[in-house]
Amino acid sequence: MKARTLPSTGVRTVNLPSGEPIPVLGMGTWHMAEDPARRVDEILALRTGLDLGLALVDTAEMYADGAAESLVGEAIRGRRSEVFLVSKVLPSLATRAATVAACHASLRRLHTDYLDLYLLHWRGATPLAETLEAFDELVAAGTIRYWGVSNFDVGDMVEVTEIPGGEAVATDQVLYNLERRGIEYDLLPWCRRRSIPIMAYSPIEQGRLLTDRAVRSIAADHDCTPAQVCLAWVLRRDGVNAIPKASTPEHVWENRLALEVRLRPEDFVALDRAFPPPATKVPLQVH
Repeated sequence: MKARTLPSTGVRTVNLPSGEPIPVLGMGTWHMAEDPARRVDEILALRTGLDLGLALVDTAEMYADGAAESLVGEAIRGRRSEVFLVSKVLPSLATRAATVAACHASLRRLHTDYLDLYLLHWRGATPLAETLEAFDELVAAGTIRYWGVSNFDVGDMVEVTEIPGGEAVATDQVLYNLERRGIEYDLLPWCRRRSIPIMAYSPIEQGRLLTDRAVRSIAADHDCTPAQVCLAWVLRRDGVNAIPKASTPEHVWENRLALEVRLRPEDFVALDRAFPPPATKVPLQVH
């Protein structure tokens, strides 16, 4: 692993449809706040990430039944202006009134008065048009700045954008990594044509990619870690950012230094051989 020195470059950015840049690499919080013994490290990890420019912080009301939002609120206290803060509403609360109420509950846990981005966590029984009415209400009130979706396939995205006001969708947060490449066949090109960034969660497949022989060989060639290879691969494309979870400051540093890794053409060939790109439509995969 490279020495833990300050990175030589700043954090690259990806543009939202509005043109606003956000960090290409952020921090996820899925499975945080589940073990009180890890709380101090998790808060320090998030603060370390902010110090290193990983200002995109993603959470959700579902994570640890709201405790992850509370953890994030504590970690960013006094630094809210530095953060592009993302949270999500559960589909079971996606009616107009319930979405607005859920958003305000998230704000209380996060100790803030606005979200930068609010996502529908996945699609449920509530008509999308009704959820979008709630998002529009929250935007008009200044409670959220942008809205988006998560775990939406191409057909869902088409439906969203055909709803009046649906062209304002700011991102689709989906599972994307070396093992989960299905979005490359249709969803990723569809979003790119419309300048809608893909936000990749589980970019290291929750650690399962770290023992792969091809990944480890490339890491050894670059004097970096397998996790950094996986992140560098996900972030090779324009219009994609990633939100890996890092529960310790050391892990945050490792993720940040992935932006310094420059994979070579032969590395991409080897990874394509180990993890072939999709040749046909693949149903959207989720965790």
